[in-house]
Amino acid sequence: MSSRVSSAPRSDGHVNGSVSYWYRDEGGVPGAGPSLPGSRTADVCVVGAGYTGLWTAYYLKRARPDLRVVVLEKEFAGFGASGRNGGWVVGELAGSRERYARRHGRAATVALQGAMFAAVDEVVAVAGREGIDADVVKGGVLTVARNEAQHARLSGLVAEAREWGWTEDDLVLLDPSQRVRVEGALGGVWSPHCARIQPAALVRGLARVVRDLGVEIFERTPVTRITPRAGRSGPAAETPFGTVTADHVIRATEGFTAGLRGHHRDWLPMNSSMIVTTPLPAEVWKRVGWDGAELLGDMAHYYMYAQRTADGRIAFGGRGRPYRYASRVDDDGRTQERTVDLLWRMLTAMFPAVAGEGEVDHAWSGVLGVPRDWCATVTHDHASGLGHAGGYTGHGVATANLAGRTLRDLVLREETDLTALPWVGRRVRRWEPEPLRWIGVQAMYALYRGADARETASASPRTSVLAHVADAITGH
Repeated sequence: MSSRVSSAPRSDGHVNGSVSYWYRDEGGVPGAGPSLPGSRTADVCVVGAGYTGLWTAYYLKRARPDLRVVVLEKEFAGFGASGRNGGWVVGELAGSRERYARRHGRAATVALQGAMFAAVDEVVAVAGREGIDADVVKGGVLTVARNEAQHARLSGLVAEAREWGWTEDDLVLLDPSQRVRVEGALGGVWSPHCARIQPAALVRGLARVVRDLGVEIFERTPVTRITPRAGRSGPAAETPFGTVTADHVIRATEGFTAGLRGHHRDWLPMNSSMIVTTPLPAEVWKRVGWDGAELLGDMAHYYMYAQRTADGRIAFGGRGRPYRYASRVDDDGRTQERTVDLLWRMLTAMFPAVAGEGEVDHAWSGVLGVPRDWCATVTHDHASGLGHAGGYTGHGVATANLAGRTLRDLVLREETDLTALPWVGRRVRRWEPEPLRWIGVQAMYALYRGADARETASASPRTSVLAHVADAITGH
């Protein structure tokens, strides 16, 4: 991952933080709506107004318009990963096929994969039906290999997918230059099961639709504690402004879950960072060959993800400072300057034509939730009245939609194909206490970076032993 420059050129209007470029593109960070005006009751209380919370509210109100649904949000709707992600509505499983199959069988795991493919189309369909203009284009996803070890893993990925029922309609090997000309690419695979979105536009549009359905969203309302049903008292979400007591309380806090009392070690808040270039001239796009709206990833351990935005930029992401000690999160989204430089070097190594023609216009970071076994969960317990979903490990845009529909069925006590999926009711052990948690994550990413460096310098098709050690440490 080298480049002719060591420091990224910043545009005159360069911004670091301020949540994300996606909000800047939307006209700026939105002002928060009203806070909770006092204690109240509801049928369903949802904690967190990101994709999971909003999709849950949306599907509940569509199914039962008479339900009283309240959503509580610490900042504003879409403040977290929902308004900061790479804009991938991707149909990949949030977790390991083998782990799901180990507990629930192969057929159930195949069904979950099918539900994930369908979730991509569902997001696209709802955006169209509800008039949400979020630059939605289902252009698929291209994954490239840039050294021999990555190329071998790419071939292995296709072979494994075939064993799990993926056909050439789901995943196909190709010369990546057929779609995007990535410097040094030895091979690529393309899947149609991915759509590009403008993340903030989607979450803001969804919040608008949910409000129009009669859902009350209270912003600048942090939830300090969630309590289960106790005797005649229903489950409740406590805030500084009052308590919402409901028949069901759904936790939809994903990467911010560690901030809730009693949930500090449930999911690890993993940090991911992004940059976006200034609009690139037509000559650069001609040299890059990126004419469509496909998303782009690679087979590195320290992987990247990118999209060509609707306004002619490259939005490019990867791991910067992956974890902050004691599960702290950076609310503003500001990222380290050295991370901005690293992402720029990665981008221009893949697309040399951008160097000298583009600049970094915005940089930001956000957190995603990572369970100890790296597999997502959706659950609801009628005895306690509590439910939750999350742990999407970076696949949350589509997975949150599937979670919202599944939580609807669980809350309404409907036995459906969704409630039978193997991620429903999944329990995993908690993360280790500090400093073990911090040491483990730092070691994992140091090893992955080392593995990438060794593989780039070698002509061997073997995955570096350092990557295997990292996998063993984290259980990834």
